[in-house]
Amino acid sequence: METMTKSQKKDIKLLGKFVEVYCNGKHYDAEQSPVDLPEELGVRTLCPDCAVLLQYAIARRRKCPLESEKPTCKQCRTHCYAKPQLAKVKEIMAYSGRTLMLRGRLDYLWHYFF
Repeated sequence: METMTKSQKKDIKLLGKFVEVYCNGKHYDAEQSPVDLPEELGVRTLCPDCAVLLQYAIARRRKCPLESEKPTCKQCRTHCYAKPQLAKVKEIMAYSGRTLMLRGRLDYLWHYFF
């Protein structure tokens, strides 16, 4: 199995955090279980639907064809996600970005706008 680049690890760790914030905020009443991120990047507690979406997003990020010149997903010319998952990830990013900024995580401001 291939090892991930530093950029992939950073993106997957951030994506895991955003999905966890979204899941805890929107699906707080659903049964949640721990989900391991690849290569010891941490554990996230998610509902089954969010866990499936996160695994899909991780698989797509690992197979990104633009790794050497990777722009932000928002500015990418070829989207890796299918339309339903792309819409869901956009919703997750918007919700989690605002939530984390309101909690004082200003370092996520860069990802929110760029």
